[in-house]
Formats: sequence, C-alpha cells, structure tokens
Amino acid sequence: MISPRPGRRPPAALPSAWVVARVTGPSMSPTVRHGDRLLVRRVRPGRVAVGDVVLARFPSRPDLLVVKRVHRLLDDGAVDVRGDNPLVTDDSRAYGPAVAVGRVVARLRPRPGRLAPPPS
Repeated sequence: MISPRPGRRPPAALPSAWVVARVTGPSMSPTVRHGDRLLVRRVRPGRVAVGDVVLARFPSRPDLLVVKRVHRLLDDGAVDVRGDNPLVTDDSRAYGPAVAVGRVVARLRPRPGRLAPPPS
C-alpha cells in the first residue's frame, strides 16, 4: 500500500461493506452526474481493474473522497485515477496516486442501472 506523507495516517477504509455515495461535481460527467446516488462495495487495495469506477482516497489528501475511473494500476495496490470529464483534473494528475476503497456497483438514483463504459 502506498504511504502518506510523514506524520499522516494511511487513507481510511469505508465504514461498512456497502455504502451509498452521493456525487458532487462534474468530474465524472457524462457517466455519473452531480446528485447521482451510487451503490459502492468496499474493496481491498489492489482488488480493482483498469476501467472500474471507484471511490478513492489520495494519501496526499486523505480528507478527500472521490469517484473516479481507474486509469492505470501502480505498485503496492495504488491506482492512477481519472475523471471521465477531460475538463476537470481533480484526480491523480493533481494529487498523485490514489487508494481505491470501494468499487461502484450501480447507480441507484436518479437513473438506476449499471454505469456506462468510459467515453471514447
């Protein structure tokens, strides 16, 4: 697992095996939009694949919990995450490697169902 800056704790795991996350902001548009509710299943670091939409934390910003797509797998269970909206860069390009703490399983509201694949 990747290490946070000296003196900081590693990114926190999700509090339970399943959580509902509410999306804020446009970084994953058009796949998920501001206000969407997502069903998320907790994962261990290193248990995600490229293309998965995940809930992730950055060791450099442990207070920040983001919904992003796994762009690349890195060493020690870390991932490079990116938003589907190319105009917003609040992802690994700004904060460095991330730790995936959950995998998005489905959208619950307002448009229930599975998420679309990454845009071309």
